[in-house]
Amino acid sequence: MTDSAGTADAPFDDDTTDEVDGVETAESIAEEVRDEIRLGHVQDDVSHVLEERFDEAGISLRPEAVDDLAEEIEKDVST
Repeated sequence: MTDSAGTADAPFDDDTTDEVDGVETAESIAEEVRDEIRLGHVQDDVSHVLEERFDEAGISLRPEAVDDLAEEIEKDVST
């Protein structure tokens, strides 16, 4: 599919983690949590916070995937 400029209409053609049509993605939620940790707004277990946010957004991930993402966020924030 192409737009009026003749370019390919790719739904994921940019690197932003913004909401897509009002629906939060796992990436946007992870970025929000990462930012909140940096600001000192999240002091709870990161896995638990991610699970709550994903549940609220209707996103279902394996517990192992949530734990891996939490670990990645914790490493990123600590550097």
